[in-house]
Amino acid sequence: MSRSVVAGLAAASALFVVVPGAAQAAPEPRVVSDVTIPAPPLSEFEQGLVKDDHGVKLGGVGSGLYPAHLRGEYWMVTDRGPNGEPKVNGEKRRTFPVPEFAPAIVRVAVRNGQTRIAQTITIKNADGTPITGLSNLAGRDEVPYTWDGQTQLSYDPGGLDTEDIVTDGRGGFWLVDEYAPSLVHVGSDGRILARYVPEGLQLAAKYPVYDTLPAVFATRQQNRGFEALGVSRWEHALYLAVQSPLANPDKKTGKASSTARILRVDLRTGRPTGEWAYTMEDVATFDPAAQQGDMKISALNVLSPGRLLLEERTDAVARLYTVDLRKATDVLGRPETTPTLEQSVPADVTVAAKRPAVDLAAIPGLPGKIEGVTLVDPRTLVIANDNDFGLGTFGPDGKLIDSGVASHLVTIRLARPITGAWTAQDDQE
Repeated sequence: MSRSVVAGLAAASALFVVVPGAAQAAPEPRVVSDVTIPAPPLSEFEQGLVKDDHGVKLGGVGSGLYPAHLRGEYWMVTDRGPNGEPKVNGEKRRTFPVPEFAPAIVRVAVRNGQTRIAQTITIKNADGTPITGLSNLAGRDEVPYTWDGQTQLSYDPGGLDTEDIVTDGRGGFWLVDEYAPSLVHVGSDGRILARYVPEGLQLAAKYPVYDTLPAVFATRQQNRGFEALGVSRWEHALYLAVQSPLANPDKKTGKASSTARILRVDLRTGRPTGEWAYTMEDVATFDPAAQQGDMKISALNVLSPGRLLLEERTDAVARLYTVDLRKATDVLGRPETTPTLEQSVPADVTVAAKRPAVDLAAIPGLPGKIEGVTLVDPRTLVIANDNDFGLGTFGPDGKLIDSGVASHLVTIRLARPITGAWTAQDDQE
């Protein structure tokens, strides 16, 4: 067990003093810090790249979260950029109000209750030009439109809808993407070194693309590809989870299913080394105001080989679970069956074991749509929300009427340590 884990356990045990005859109230997690992340106009945040930001400010940085080298600093990543889904002539259309926006990695520093953006790394093609967040392929991804939904934009096979983030230990980063879905390796300067996509998916991007992942992951639901990512240094591996069950064999199945998939990938080769079925919660008891298709996996941390801390959420409710894959059935390479795994888990497949860990919904004052989750030490949890760039509606002048939802970074002190956890702090020692 690492030094930080031992110290955390010792500190936790010192907090519990039993007084004979006194009723002991169960300790509760508590918020120790809640800071707002700066939101400069996008034309300032990406000077020279964004010409007209339509009044949109920086947001979406809570899509991923991972501790940086210094305590109180965190790596975060935007998603594909501001996007909406208005109805035009009775049809929902995916709009990109600032199509030139390049997804970016930011280092956020928190000091004495104040927050600043300490570093920005624009994600780039191999030639150094910025990427976009635009849809990849016609007929597979949503048709991209301008802010008003009236004019179709061009597809971009190299565009990324970036989500979770971890460091690679060499100054670079690993990200996941919802489009392909894909695993993306990015250098310290933001250039994409490699993008790993499902077998058979052809993407002519301006950076290396390798189709090493299982082909079945190409059946992801729209906007529900990989959203959760964790690193296991001991296994030289990354763990990835799809946001929602695959549309396998069809969209209706994906919306109704509660069976998601977790994938392990060798970070040296980009090839999968394990795959497991995971049962998501029943929305009827998790969030009665939502539907099963609203259940999502948005973050995971690796506690130890085969053990994860995973977040399930709707936009309003979020809970963390410890997940044990060690006795679950590895379905990697197993022939796809009829019915599919998403329709009915076969009798000879054991799904991943799970236990409730932290009920974020029970902690007063937390923001909605929590997507970034990182365990700094066994009793310190940091979470971030995705505010969707404050996107509300647009006025007749094409300027955003901001939703007023801010990007928050919240530090939570847990009532009890999450035991057996090798955390991001250990990676810095």
